[in-house]
Amino acid sequence: MATKSFPPRLHILIARDSPQAIVIRRGPARKTCILGWDRSRHTFTVGQWLKGRIYERRSDISPDGKHWIYFAMNGKWTSETGGCWTAIARTPYLKALDLAGQSSTYYGRGLFIDNRMIWEMGSGEYLQKSGLFHQGDPDFITHSYGTGCPSVYYPRLERDGWYLRSTTINEKKHQGVLFEKELPEGWKLIKVCHTGNSAEGQGVYWDEHLLISKDGTIQTFPDWEWAEWADESIYYAAQGCLFQIKLIDERQWSESVCLHDFHPYQFEARPAPY
Repeated sequence: MATKSFPPRLHILIARDSPQAIVIRRGPARKTCILGWDRSRHTFTVGQWLKGRIYERRSDISPDGKHWIYFAMNGKWTSETGGCWTAIARTPYLKALDLAGQSSTYYGRGLFIDNRMIWEMGSGEYLQKSGLFHQGDPDFITHSYGTGCPSVYYPRLERDGWYLRSTTINEKKHQGVLFEKELPEGWKLIKVCHTGNSAEGQGVYWDEHLLISKDGTIQTFPDWEWAEWADESIYYAAQGCLFQIKLIDERQWSESVCLHDFHPYQFEARPAPY
């Protein structure tokens, strides 16, 4: 029997103070590719591949786009890292500058407060420390979201201009945790964050999105697995591709432009250049 294939799953970390971004491309399930995205030119550069899982919702990119922090698992439970680790690396690579290992997927995580200050570094002891980064307490964390992926993902959304909102929109109740971002021309982008009950080919944590115009009209986009407002655009990922749309006025948006198709990539061992 042939194995059913699915499009690569995409999650993107956008630097707040530079045109850089990290694309986390997962697929097949046990292989993950990290790519750098220069948003000023829309060029994409492969960094490194991992034979394992990167927890994209527990990862982050520095405001200047030069470093990122990620939580990963390769299941090598007798290794030095214990099979899971949190690391800080140069973008878009995996080679750790700072490294903390642990033997389970609980608590591994991290967020940038600024370019050199981080919140958390997993729950294990440091195996390697560069001295470039130090830990602090961010003022943007206003709620506790447990120890799983929402513990980092939801504060990251709030830091980046998303607001936790009611699950009722125009008298219709939506299932999930809803975050809202206000856009120009009276538009609102809604991110509906789900846990469990996902379709085949999706993970335990998954998102869908809504666009609400100034007059309250709702457009639903259940196939957008990731979306963000940046560079006066809505960027979104669907079916293994990255798209861009522009808002024209309070009722219209432009045709979608496909910026990149992430299907063709195949695993290759690549060293980091540092």
